[in-house]
Amino acid sequence: MKKVIFILVFVLAVTNVFAELPLGEKPPVIDLTGKIGERVDGTPWSSNELVGKVWVVFYADPDESDLNDPAADSIKAKDFPEEKQSSVAIVNYAATWKPNFAISMILKGKQKKFPNTIYVKDYKKYVVKKWKLKDDSNDIVVFDKEGKVLFSKDGKLSEKDIKVLLKTIEDNL
Repeated sequence: MKKVIFILVFVLAVTNVFAELPLGEKPPVIDLTGKIGERVDGTPWSSNELVGKVWVVFYADPDESDLNDPAADSIKAKDFPEEKQSSVAIVNYAATWKPNFAISMILKGKQKKFPNTIYVKDYKKYVVKKWKLKDDSNDIVVFDKEGKVLFSKDGKLSEKDIKVLLKTIEDNL
């Protein structure tokens, strides 16, 4: 019996190594610059920018980039005022076999579809390590005006999750 409990505890611990960010807290600061990462235009990006309005951060493995398109499309359809809500898409370049130039071409297409989104490159899985997000996935995090986490979900959002996501944004504008 002790072995069964030990194995169960071990499995639970291993599967929760990468989990959603804790709600109501500010996560560690992320600075993506140089060889670690950058915006699509080559300028540095910092999570310190996630203040002053409600921010939605999409952190995606390029192979899973479309996983939460229904959530992104739902946010876009709400047409929240840009002065109250913005988005950042951080792409985990190290999570795929695809060459960087191909990912960059895809990002240009995404930029046309979502022109008000800031696109950021993470070359070294820095965000995965610093925020302990699930790797090789698609994560969504919503921040309040002070930079605290309001919503955090790893993987594909269900219809119910999307409703909670939208309500969270609306309630905090």
